[in-house]
Amino acid sequence: MTSRISRRAFLKGSITVAGSVAATSSVARAAKSITKKSSEPLVTLIDISKCIGCEECVYACQEVNEPKFPEPEKPFPKMFPSRVPVQDWSDKRDVTDRLTPYNWLFIQHAFVDIDGEETELTIPRRCMHCANPPCVKLCPWGALKQEDNGLSRIDSDLCLGGSKCKSVCPWNIPERQTGSGMYLNILPSLAGNGNMHKCDRCYNRLEKGEQPACIEICPEDVQTIGLKSEILKKAHALVRETNGYIYGELENGGTNTIYVSPVPFDQLNKSIEKGKGKPHLKKVENMMANGTNIAKAMLIAPIAGIAAAFGKFYLSSQEDK
Repeated sequence: MTSRISRRAFLKGSITVAGSVAATSSVARAAKSITKKSSEPLVTLIDISKCIGCEECVYACQEVNEPKFPEPEKPFPKMFPSRVPVQDWSDKRDVTDRLTPYNWLFIQHAFVDIDGEETELTIPRRCMHCANPPCVKLCPWGALKQEDNGLSRIDSDLCLGGSKCKSVCPWNIPERQTGSGMYLNILPSLAGNGNMHKCDRCYNRLEKGEQPACIEICPEDVQTIGLKSEILKKAHALVRETNGYIYGELENGGTNTIYVSPVPFDQLNKSIEKGKGKPHLKKVENMMANGTNIAKAMLIAPIAGIAAAFGKFYLSSQEDK
């Protein structure tokens, strides 16, 4: 297995040349066009059959996004009510077999039957970046936003850690870190006990016309990113070519992450380990087509806007001191 040092060296080397590579790539053109208010989102195609489970993407993600990771203050304030759990991953930052506030991408393993032979498939898992994300629409604090390029991200500076985003996510993706965020200064014993974290699709790299770190470093070209119309054409062509199966196009009303698998996804779902920090691969109905959630979103939107404005004002006032 490649050492962490060599991973870092390889990643830093690839980042050094990223500007020149990205400048002539379709990804760079797509990313820049999205930044200029293109009507199409950026979508990622993940070809499961190509993934070898090397975890280069996992470590690249950690390396690039480390400046965004929470640095909690200890000891943690005592919460009221006491049922609000402490969730502390700050001493377990090397965990890579599930999603955590410090690990936004992991490799899920499935043992399945292909042509009568047991085969191991490895699946990169992270936020699905829904086309109509309930986490964004139902966050009461306005801490989540959907960028023009379709990705959804959490503004950890504004997040109070109430975990509404996790409870409404069909895959329960976001993870909380206690002792971090604005709640410490506003309502340390009554707010959400931390802030939430998940994949943000390397939005700051995309803004510069660069690829997300997981895509850039992958030695097997498992992932392809581009405009939605182009990626869906590629996905369906791959399905026809391999007699494969697709996931993410219809789930939750559609996502900006498309998986293609050589076996049905219900078969994969039975095989993968599921649970905390380990999302399923079941079919998902469109949560935002639910009348109750639509009504909630309409009620929350103005409140969330006010909350976000207050949060930004508060943070600005703290910086001025």
